[in-house]
Amino acid sequence: MHCLVLGGAGFMGSHIVDALVARGHRVRIFDLPNISTLNLKKSIDSVEIRGGDFNNVNDISPALEDIDVVVHLVGTTLPGPSNENPAYDVESNVIGTLNLLKQAVGKGVKKIIFSSSGGTVYGIPRFVPVPETHETNPVCSYGITKLTIEKYLALFHHLYNLDYTVLRLANPYGERQRIDNVQGAVAVFLGKTLLRQPITIWGDGSIARDYFYISDLVQAFMTVIESDPPSRIYNIAGGIARSLNEILSVIREVTGLQPIVRYAPGRRLDVPVNCLDVQLAKNELGWQPEISWEEGIARTWEWFKKSREG
Repeated sequence: MHCLVLGGAGFMGSHIVDALVARGHRVRIFDLPNISTLNLKKSIDSVEIRGGDFNNVNDISPALEDIDVVVHLVGTTLPGPSNENPAYDVESNVIGTLNLLKQAVGKGVKKIIFSSSGGTVYGIPRFVPVPETHETNPVCSYGITKLTIEKYLALFHHLYNLDYTVLRLANPYGERQRIDNVQGAVAVFLGKTLLRQPITIWGDGSIARDYFYISDLVQAFMTVIESDPPSRIYNIAGGIARSLNEILSVIREVTGLQPIVRYAPGRRLDVPVNCLDVQLAKNELGWQPEISWEEGIARTWEWFKKSREG
């Protein structure tokens, strides 16, 4: 197939690109102009790279020429800051995706794979683990826009028969993840431990999230790209909630170092616990997380150290 990966130079995108190339698919990447291609060094000679503005139809339309499957990983906001400017969140994510879908229909794209947010679309869970059938009551604009895009994908399927699959992701971590970001606790904590910088934790460290290793994410994407899943929405996650304090504990074990930790008052936007039920993906996709928590952290740590040395 000819696949377009929106955000293909990033953490998740570059791993998906590598897997697509390895499986013999033709790959085109769309990302920001002048974006670093460091993550793509494994596949850069086998892919086409186009830079542009996701929200500019004149940029996105040519990128859709002769494309069979679009992997949509683009997002302009993060859960925390999204509440500060919801209008921007909608303008840059929802409107941009609507333009993408309209162009995709016109260009004859067969399928869209959308990375949604299992950590925010459900809001504060009534129970855990959270299945796909759980009510959706996001408490941040980020989750609302993700859910809105899911609904528009369903609408375009109804109106134009545009096929789609939504993967509601938990918190992937692994090689190539940025350590200077404000999202991605595993990478940020490992990075600050490596650099001997203080780690700020909002609250008492009991906030728990569902983390899973990047190779497991890639396998989930490959499965839905290369098959016709019976359902439209799947949770993709580790299936176990890990608190921030538990992350610190495993970092101590893996690295042999003592992270510098500072606790700050909790935030209203933080859901206390989120853990996703992945039984549907197991039953229908034959997918389940394979890499253990300790092994994933150890692999990520080794990669960070080598990158720092290099």
